[in-house]
Amino acid sequence: MLERLDLRFALIGALLILSGCGGGGGGGSSNIGANGAGAAAPAGSGTNATVPTLAAATPVVDGTALGDSNWPTGSTASGGLGQPVSGLNCALPSKVYTYTHLSIYQNGRQLAVPANIGAVAPTMAAQTGCSYPLHTVDASGKIHMDTTNGASYTLGQFFAIWGETLGASNVAGLSGSPVTIYVNDGGTLSKYTGDPASLVLPPHGEVTIMVGTPLTQIPTYTWTDPPPFDPNPVTLTYGGVVGTAYWPNGNTSTGGTGGAVDGLICAAGMAELYHVHAHLAIVKDGQWLALPANVGILSQCNYEMHTHDQTGIIHIETPTLKTFTLGQFFDIWGQPLSSTNVAGITGNVVAYINDNGDSRRYMGDLRNIELTSLRDITLQIGTPAVSTLATYSWYEQQ
Repeated sequence: MLERLDLRFALIGALLILSGCGGGGGGGSSNIGANGAGAAAPAGSGTNATVPTLAAATPVVDGTALGDSNWPTGSTASGGLGQPVSGLNCALPSKVYTYTHLSIYQNGRQLAVPANIGAVAPTMAAQTGCSYPLHTVDASGKIHMDTTNGASYTLGQFFAIWGETLGASNVAGLSGSPVTIYVNDGGTLSKYTGDPASLVLPPHGEVTIMVGTPLTQIPTYTWTDPPPFDPNPVTLTYGGVVGTAYWPNGNTSTGGTGGAVDGLICAAGMAELYHVHAHLAIVKDGQWLALPANVGILSQCNYEMHTHDQTGIIHIETPTLKTFTLGQFFDIWGQPLSSTNVAGITGNVVAYINDNGDSRRYMGDLRNIELTSLRDITLQIGTPAVSTLATYSWYEQQ
């Protein structure tokens, strides 16, 4: 009998010691910093926390959509539509960008962060459109961050631009408890326990938000990013040539002959109330091919999209604002465009887009690439892969 009592007292003593050390159940550290903002705590700290692990990195090509579609693209009606938001202005894209990655899970299911959050389309008054210093360009979960002035940004600013809720029990309309946030910064995984809106976004880091049932492993990624920029800009002069001549000038026999093509008209003396330029570079097996002159230009009329020279500049001149796409241009030209065929050149096609220094790999339908002001599009067919992305010194509107 005494032996049994001794054993019980020994077990109770051991449990009290563990409780005093914070194991098993007890209140964990609140991790509140000196300024009152939330801090990142080592993974697994806190009350009743299941210690997650950092999963082995998954290789991902820039531009790949991650997660199931759940929200519409772009900012909501209460988000950034051009007005200042959380101290951030919408302006022309900057020259210097980095990114952080955001993953959102609901009960273990990954939901894709929408494209074009913080990207405002052009208008007749603002023909270049604008972007916030925090924005998305695809559904990869990458948040592009303008680092021109060494600025840092918070998760709350991004959600304000998105126009979605961010709190302890609601994330972009996803209600549930608990809301758990982990930050992977350079391979160090930490649980974030403060106000979600105050979380500072780590450059090249990963933020994972879990609504409801938490994950036991936190995903991480290694990205194949776009090539760096060539530091020596290509000067584009009106009437010039960039690349090696390959196709004859003008439309092919299957291209525009004067009638409307994909809703784009051909007219003489068309008003140019909306007038912007985009650029297209086609590279075949490492050789830059010159885009032909006079695509979309006929003796009796000009299409709303056309080329004047062999610089690769596509002129958009129209009295009405609408969406213009690369597919429309190729239809006016009378050439095929797909993931395996660019104007008769066959092979695997890799596409890159650069908006004034904001570059990315494009993984969607090439025909859907929008032609916007000063957008550079590079189509690479065959090998070797391009090692740098060209930048340009543009000539004035002509």
